[in-house]
Amino acid sequence: MPNDQLDFVEIPSDDDEEYALPQPRSNNQGHPHSKVPESSPNVVSVDSESTKQKLDCRSFWKAGAYEIGPSSFVPAQGELEHARVHPKFLHSNATSHKWAFGAIAELLDNSVDEIQNGATFVKVDKVLNVKDNSPALLFQDDGGGMDPEGIRKCMSLGYSSKKSNTTIGQYGNGFKTSTMRLGADVIVLSRSTNSGRATQSVGLLSYTFLRLTGQDDVIVPMVDFDISNHWAEPIIYSSQDDWTTNLKTILEWSPFATKEELMMQFEDIGPHGTKVIVYNLWLNDEGIYELSFDDDYEDINLRDEASRVNGLKVNKRTLELQSHISYRLRYSLRAYSSILYLRKLKNFKIVLRGKPVQQFNIASELLHKDIVNYKPQLAATSQEVVVKTTIGFIKEAPDLNVSGFNVYHKNRLIRPFWKVARDGSSVGNGVVGVLEANFIEPAHDKQDFERSSLFIRLETRMKQMVNDYWKSHCHYVGFQRRDQPVSKIKKVSHADDQVIGHSKSGTGAQEGLVSKRPRVDLSSGSRKNYPEDASIRKSIVELSADEEVNDSIASLSIEQICEENIQLFTRCEEHVQKEHELKQTVNKLEKELEETRRKCAQLAAYLESRKKQQSLMQQVGHV
Repeated sequence: MPNDQLDFVEIPSDDDEEYALPQPRSNNQGHPHSKVPESSPNVVSVDSESTKQKLDCRSFWKAGAYEIGPSSFVPAQGELEHARVHPKFLHSNATSHKWAFGAIAELLDNSVDEIQNGATFVKVDKVLNVKDNSPALLFQDDGGGMDPEGIRKCMSLGYSSKKSNTTIGQYGNGFKTSTMRLGADVIVLSRSTNSGRATQSVGLLSYTFLRLTGQDDVIVPMVDFDISNHWAEPIIYSSQDDWTTNLKTILEWSPFATKEELMMQFEDIGPHGTKVIVYNLWLNDEGIYELSFDDDYEDINLRDEASRVNGLKVNKRTLELQSHISYRLRYSLRAYSSILYLRKLKNFKIVLRGKPVQQFNIASELLHKDIVNYKPQLAATSQEVVVKTTIGFIKEAPDLNVSGFNVYHKNRLIRPFWKVARDGSSVGNGVVGVLEANFIEPAHDKQDFERSSLFIRLETRMKQMVNDYWKSHCHYVGFQRRDQPVSKIKKVSHADDQVIGHSKSGTGAQEGLVSKRPRVDLSSGSRKNYPEDASIRKSIVELSADEEVNDSIASLSIEQICEENIQLFTRCEEHVQKEHELKQTVNKLEKELEETRRKCAQLAAYLESRKKQQSLMQQVGHV
């Protein structure tokens, strides 16, 4: 449907007339959350000057700290009791996103899920709120869009129509948590064609509106148009006055002051698609926008994370670390979105600030790669699942201390560079793995997994993968192989040098980098005054005395020791889990004991009072 053939029906209303903003309680008809209540004596009057106000606290982590006033919960006549949602819940619900990029990823997921409906792109960009010239965040895709029913499910809590095994969203809560985490307000504009009927809808979810008008229930003004006949005809559910009031509220609290400005936002959407604009963006504790748009005009940065990384002492090693994607994804949206999806998105582009994001496949960059198959122990009724893990060294190994597993779920990155190796050990240095774990459920913010028994077993298996890979591949990047006898370290051709395995952290010859040391005569008469430290001298003495080692100890191979270590570690994990369960049991028993003591005290006091009453009655009887 060409945009230039679309006319608009004039709305019979006067933009300058005074009107009452919604009261805290209403008995809406038609679509839920779509009707703004009519005026009443209890309505909060807000003049045009006060509508320009913003929340007193613009920091996200403090914006929910306000007192809730008294409110009435008496249902109207004939209306059943039902749970209500206070505006404060919008903020507390959004705190599930500890990381702003996690909220942005949720909105990207919504657009990626629209690939099945024909979406070819999602645009993420900075736009201006023309009312106050403040920055706003735009998300726009050309997917199937949402009809009036769909946009109401999007703006409601808990509804989700995504039942496919390929879609990422499932809880029906991501849109609300993500938009409210990024800014105080969001407006959604969507076009869709369903059953031959073309519609366009506008919805406003405004924390500012709800707070400043004193609402005690979440009210979402919405308006819908039927555009099947090439003109925008309002879709009326209850009355024209209700529709007009919804529109006026949207114009009052959105970035668009007139109907014409609002309708112009549909011009670049086309026949179908969705546009989401998050405005009144949150500030950090210093009163500066969390998101930085000026450091890189082709990127969006997290200001606090960028300053934390850039605040490190600058040297060559630090610069190399900062240039690696494992560090850049912390503050660069372009870097994070480049690895957000495991498999390349076919015929779909993420366009960040006018420039497409080049998807980065971590597995393709690894050296000395190996494929490890893992079969998780699922329920007996479940089909057998085989998880293929690609594991290898980063190109910069062993110079950069970067390691960990990038774990995806349904093609979406959940945990990047998840380090499972023991801290302080050189084992696993530079080893990176990539796998897709669809058999465990992600947390609601999709930045971690639920800590189920499957999750714990996966973590244990990944530790085994690192140890096994390290034993067989560490020598490729200059480390000493574990299965090579320490007493048979080869000498280099240089007459004055001998190769000795020595770790960077000084943990021993078996795990260390191959380094050059002054050649040493290991005969029994020359073990003195070496320039090495005590640990190296001890290693040299042990090397020279290798033939004198007890046969039972020498027969114990490094391979066996490693296997025993893995078994011990697994048992340790099981004991930790049991300890946690026992602590919970102890806490529960302590609470029960405390409750029993309290009841005993009550019974003792009751018995004592009964004895006193009986004693008094006996005394009265004698008198």
